[in-house]
Amino acid sequence: MYFFNDLRTERFVTEKKVPCPVKGCSAQVERQKRVFQRAEPFKCKKHDIYISPSTFEYEDYESNLLWSSPDDTELLECIFAEKRESRMARERSEDAVTWNVFRYLEKSGLLKGYLDSISRSGNEGARIIYWSFDQTTGGAWEPLTRARKEFGEKVQLGSEPDLIIETDGNIYFLEAKLDSGNKTRPSKPDDRKKYETGGSSWFGEVFKSHVDFDKVANKESFYELMRFWLLGTWIANARLDRNFYLINLVLGKKEHDVEHQFGRHIDYNEIRAFKRLTWEQVYSLIEREAPPEGKKEIVEFFHGKTLGYNSSSVLQRAFHI
Repeated sequence: MYFFNDLRTERFVTEKKVPCPVKGCSAQVERQKRVFQRAEPFKCKKHDIYISPSTFEYEDYESNLLWSSPDDTELLECIFAEKRESRMARERSEDAVTWNVFRYLEKSGLLKGYLDSISRSGNEGARIIYWSFDQTTGGAWEPLTRARKEFGEKVQLGSEPDLIIETDGNIYFLEAKLDSGNKTRPSKPDDRKKYETGGSSWFGEVFKSHVDFDKVANKESFYELMRFWLLGTWIANARLDRNFYLINLVLGKKEHDVEHQFGRHIDYNEIRAFKRLTWEQVYSLIEREAPPEGKKEIVEFFHGKTLGYNSSSVLQRAFHI
């Protein structure tokens, strides 16, 4: 994995050529335009990466991962069999960062401590479901499958949180963001599925009275968060009798107002909540409480992770720590 100190801090990009971002490499490739492509004209053969003016992608997604022991690889292969889309080889991959950080929390015994920082009770027996894949059953997490059907989604194309964490008393949905934002709209604005009618009109239970599908999904562009809030609260509150937390995990410099903006539309109380948390807060927990094994690697990851080049061709750090 290439970190900040491995890469050029600035690059000179022309209309036709882009230099390899790795320090000391003289390779230049053809300039990509519009859609990122994994193709030979855009590949640095020395470093096995595909290059664009703003970012790069590894030949092998494992080059972008910290943890690739046999059990990690086996789990990822099972996840990929169920997951609709994966761009883990990309420098800016939210999925790769999510895996690197939360797989570490899971294996190092820090997961409960992280959850305790969100809710002070009900976090015993915590287990992670990555991208809806349930390790205990070898398939999609059954409560989510049921919720997708209940609200009119096609099971294989339904809502998919980055992480679901199930504990004795709580259900957490985590939607992880890096450079992308939370503003999303449906591709078919009038396709309401059964969002407002499913679950015995559950929408009216967890959204405020002045809010309907069109307002929150189309006008306010909170389509993705709307679906996670609707399905997650129904699973946790109506089906499993647990508390629900929808966590929007973002960079410290991003989405400062999302908790207020989305919170204006939802009915939250002592059994359900929406929270904006940051990757930098996760780092602080690791720095304070991590055991020695693996700590060096994850700390270096947070310090060295990059987020591509800006419009001035200057390299950006991902995290401000």
